[in-house]
Amino acid sequence: MIKASAILNMPVVVTEQYPKAFGPTVSELDISDAAVRLEKTKFSMYLPEVVEVLKKQKTKSVLLLGIESHVCVLQTALELLENDYDVHVIADGVSSQNYPEIDIAIARMKAAGAIITTSESALFQLCEDAKHEKFKQISGLVKEYMESSKVNKLLQRAAGASL
Repeated sequence: MIKASAILNMPVVVTEQYPKAFGPTVSELDISDAAVRLEKTKFSMYLPEVVEVLKKQKTKSVLLLGIESHVCVLQTALELLENDYDVHVIADGVSSQNYPEIDIAIARMKAAGAIITTSESALFQLCEDAKHEKFKQISGLVKEYMESSKVNKLLQRAAGASL
């Protein structure tokens, strides 16, 4: 999603929950071009600096992903919804150290009004048409993700798990 955001010229907002205790964003994720990168102790990322970016960009809809799904992602989704943002939770982009928490958090966000989707679905919705000037690049990312998810068991949900 970070690579797709760069291709589609969408701002990325990164918050890190108390990195002194939990560590920074993993180096595999290139967040060097993030519009905002903040350390925080509040669980929700709905912070004044984030709100400023959302207003500056005239943002109405947010693609939300991260960890912990049942704490930071959930509280961010709820706060964004309370402030009249459309929230699209990327189901394959959320996680938890406690795996059973994921489905419960997703169900709770959905019940609160969030739209639950996947990275592939969201990306193709953003392109709208195979004639979109960035479609081939986005399609390449989707194929890359599909290949990596075949070999990475962490990207696979338990059989029969529902959202």
